[in-house]
Amino acid sequence: MCQQSIVFFDIDGTLLDHDKKLPSSTKQAVKQVKEAGHIVAIATGRAPFMYESLRKELDIHTFVSYNGSYVVVEDEVVFTNPLDQKALIALTAEGLRNNHPIVFMDEQDMKANVPDHDYINESIESLKIDCFPSHDPHYYKDRALYQSLFFCAEGEEQAYQEKYPTFEFVRWHPLSVDILPKGGSKAKGIEQAVKALQIADENVYAFGDGLNDLEMLQTVVNSVAMGNGEEEVKAVAKHVTKDVAEDGLFHGLKMVGLI
Repeated sequence: MCQQSIVFFDIDGTLLDHDKKLPSSTKQAVKQVKEAGHIVAIATGRAPFMYESLRKELDIHTFVSYNGSYVVVEDEVVFTNPLDQKALIALTAEGLRNNHPIVFMDEQDMKANVPDHDYINESIESLKIDCFPSHDPHYYKDRALYQSLFFCAEGEEQAYQEKYPTFEFVRWHPLSVDILPKGGSKAKGIEQAVKALQIADENVYAFGDGLNDLEMLQTVVNSVAMGNGEEEVKAVAKHVTKDVAEDGLFHGLKMVGLI
């Protein structure tokens, strides 16, 4: 049998196409990778509850969520890196004064601190997911939060970045940024998963397309950028495959010899 490897896939633009659909070629490719004896994993900025159905469809039990802040290996939590609660409370209060709402997120759910807001509606709807945040302004209390969504127009996050140095502000939509623990990344989460599985670095693969995949693709030895990826992402990857809509993931896996 071949030496076991692990391959991490981003979701949007990598596993899922431009319409947030799972191409049949991708599903078949993932099946072939597993049949070859390798581990298939996910590395995403999404919360675990946002892609539970995808994990079930692809029979995936190892994943890096929240851009590295919540890591699960074979259905067991192996690493968490929650947000600084004191700083989050201060940021929430300041955001309210500026009409910049926030959505609190843990591993199970997400709650908005305001009952309704156009920025929240527009950006969450763009994800085309089945869940939507309900209202609970006190959801941060007595629980670990691994990410928050902060809603403001492009450029407005800069003032907050200077005031809250324990956070990373990563824009994912014209009206919203992810709030992450400073120094967290998919790469750091992958490092924790690989350590738990005791897999050698040369047997680790990663596929991605977005700016939050940059560090992952720079760090993982066998990195593949999707053809639809950002130019900065393609520049740092070891390989570049076709567009996700052109069976890019299937071709990429063939390119690196996993199928």
